[in-house]
Amino acid sequence: MRTIVLTQSNIVQNGDNNVMVYKFPNSILFQGNSIAVSSVSMYYSWFNITSGYNNNNFTYTWTVGAVTNTYTVLIPNGLYEIADLNVFLQYEFIKNGTYLVNAAGKNVYYGEWLLNPTRYAVQINTFQIPTAAQAATLGYTAPAGFVGFPTDSTNLQFTINANLNVIMGFTPNFETPFNSTTNPYVSSPNTPLININGAGTISCLSTLAPNLQPNSSIFLSISNINNPYALPSSIIYSIVPQGAVGTLISDKPPNFTWNKLIDGTYSQLTLTFLGTNLQPLPILDPQITVILVIKDADESSGK
Repeated sequence: MRTIVLTQSNIVQNGDNNVMVYKFPNSILFQGNSIAVSSVSMYYSWFNITSGYNNNNFTYTWTVGAVTNTYTVLIPNGLYEIADLNVFLQYEFIKNGTYLVNAAGKNVYYGEWLLNPTRYAVQINTFQIPTAAQAATLGYTAPAGFVGFPTDSTNLQFTINANLNVIMGFTPNFETPFNSTTNPYVSSPNTPLININGAGTISCLSTLAPNLQPNSSIFLSISNINNPYALPSSIIYSIVPQGAVGTLISDKPPNFTWNKLIDGTYSQLTLTFLGTNLQPLPILDPQITVILVIKDADESSGK
């Protein structure tokens, strides 16, 4: 068996760190040879929310007087947990002037996104925004840049746009229910995952399993092979991160899974990292090492 090692120096400079090219010292004749992955070392460093995935936006409403304003929020490309998205949501509330300040000087937000591990779901809570008179009674004040109070106390309304809904576990374009003192929302007994309490707080639980990382596994695709049982036919291995985002992935298969190289003369091999959609996956950290082994036709299978 022969061993070849691909490192950061083999990465094609396309800005995505997802293609590696190994150039042989001389052109090589492959005839009955097979190839397998020996080990992969890389960091868990690919985004789960990006403009490329079109899963980076949602809307929410805030009523001033009797006029309902809709804010479209664009989430910067990144690696997010639900807690991170909630922090970003609060940032947007502050930026748009859609929050209040309580008597202790702490910000009061009228919507939140939480992970509900007991239900294996994401929970969205919305709270009734007070009128100016109600805010004064509560001891709440308007911050600088505040957009205004509603005439009648009302809830925020979120719309979780298509594709982001997959991350959150809601149906496409899911809207949280609307509730106000003049148009009260009453949860239906047939929808137990949406509830309202006496203070007008509405809680919605996702009905689908949240998929926080659409690319929870990645595929290694290599040129010069033709696997009739795989689509695409160049896939030879898959990697499933076992740790948290940013941790080192060290993957070493217990046995070699051999794939026959197409007979012919070649000067290089190209390795590509694919996402679950079978498209090249943008990877942030270029510190990648892949060890491949090649065996001749007359060699035993090996370990």
